[in-house]
Formats: sequence, C-alpha cells, structure tokens
Amino acid sequence: MTYPKAQLHHSLPLLLICDNIRDPGNLGTILRSAAGAGCSKVLLTKGCVDAWEPKVLRAGMGAHFQVPIINNLEWETVPNYLPPASRVFVADNCGLYAQALMSNKASDHGWVCDRRFLKFRKYEEEEEDLETGARKNWLPEIEVQNYDLDWTEAPAAVVVGGETHGVSLESLQLAESTGGKRLLIPVVPGVDSLNSAMAASILLFEGKRQLRIKAEHLSRDRSYH
Repeated sequence: MTYPKAQLHHSLPLLLICDNIRDPGNLGTILRSAAGAGCSKVLLTKGCVDAWEPKVLRAGMGAHFQVPIINNLEWETVPNYLPPASRVFVADNCGLYAQALMSNKASDHGWVCDRRFLKFRKYEEEEEDLETGARKNWLPEIEVQNYDLDWTEAPAAVVVGGETHGVSLESLQLAESTGGKRLLIPVVPGVDSLNSAMAASILLFEGKRQLRIKAEHLSRDRSYH
C-alpha cells in the first residue's frame, strides 16, 4: 500500500504498539490519533482486534490509509519492526504502585493500582526459587516518569494496553531491554485509569510536542552558525 506524500513528509520517529486492544472503537480511535500525530507506523500484537474489522475502519475515519499498520505480530518479532536504537515506553498507570510495592510503601501514595497489575503481583508472589524457597521478582523493574518529561531523545515506541487485560508482561520486558520507562499520566485519587484511546492520544501528541520543540531548537542553533 502507498501512503500520501504529505503524511510521509510529516512522519515522526514515533511508533505505536497496541497490546491487547480488543475493542474495535478504541482501536479505530487510536489509529486515527496515530495518523494525526504523525506516527511512522503502528504495530498490533496478537490479541488485538483485527485492524480491518468494519467497526475499526469506521472509527478510524481513513487512518488506515494514512499510517502503515502491521497486524497480528508475535512479541518476539516486534523488535524487527523498530528503528535502530529505539526505546520502548509503556503507558502504565500502575508504575508508581509498582515502585511502592518494592519499598512496601504503597499506602504512602494515597492510591492503589487497578486489577490488571494485581494479577501480575499475584503471579509474582506465587513464584519462588525451588532450591532456596526465596521469592523471585520476575516482574521487570522499570523506572517511572511523568508523561510530560522528555522521552523522545531516541526513536520512541509507545505501548498502549487494552482496558480489560492491560499491558502484557512481554511489553514490560521489551521496555526493560531497550532502556525504556513506564510513562505515567497522573489522575486524581479515586479516578480509574484513562480509556486506552485517550491515553494513547495524550502520549502521542505529547511525543509530537517534544519532537517539535527539539526541531525548533535545532533550527535555531543552525541559524546562529
């Protein structure tokens, strides 16, 4: 498939990975935001709804013909589609809770994580070293940062998970292996996590903003020489 030259011209070193996005309306909206932000491509892992399903097409409003979409990927093949030196960032409202659990101070943060991370935590607690009986911490320990701090110094891929199953363990492992982080969009206590499409839109356009500022600074520096 060929894509509009204007879209390719404005394409950014910003890539989206959809992880277990199963709602057609959400996926279509996410694709529409990815096209609007100028993503270079969108990767869909196995478990996502088919990008070409009619409800996804309707919600996408033409996005399918504006940004390359690669469907039905196994996690082990995802790195093959990332630019060299890419860093993977995970949209994860559980990041601060994960850090707090490691220091046993979850209550200090005044909020708790949703059920998706608690599933990870349950498995983590159940896994023990068979020889020593010690608990094994297999959940990747990834640094957390607010979404509006700089994370676009290298080609960036953002993982957004579905609302039912959340992000997969494989996405966290990929973020850890590439030096990525958890990106936290703070919400006030008592408010549930954001809709997946809303979170994706916020992060993609924040990435676009950061890249625009970098380009402006580079252009200004060149004009001085």
